[in-house]
Amino acid sequence: MVIYSALRLAIFAVLFVVLYALNLGHWVVCAVIAAVLAFLVSYLALRGPRERAAQYLADRAARRKATGEQFSREIEDDAAFEDAAVEAAGSAEPAESVSPAESADQHVDRTGRAQAPNA
Repeated sequence: MVIYSALRLAIFAVLFVVLYALNLGHWVVCAVIAAVLAFLVSYLALRGPRERAAQYLADRAARRKATGEQFSREIEDDAAFEDAAVEAAGSAEPAESVSPAESADQHVDRTGRAQAPNA
């Protein structure tokens, strides 16, 4: 999959540089023309890598359907760990109360912990 994507990007880059060097107009026009030409060239010239990439994606979809996993095993394990940490933090007793004047001087980061403002 990575090889196919890299080859398509390389074809686009070469075509863009050639079109831009020929002064065919604004760079946006060159980019659009290069994208269309790169699509055509990659469709004709990259049949093998395209078929291998399609087979890889089909195998991955079949494996996910068979195992019932939506994401990879590492991502699923990480999500389960985060869920357990959130549940554990939710069951813990709240910290001592902070007066509104003190809380105005603090910022809360994404983990819910109060941070002192930057000096």
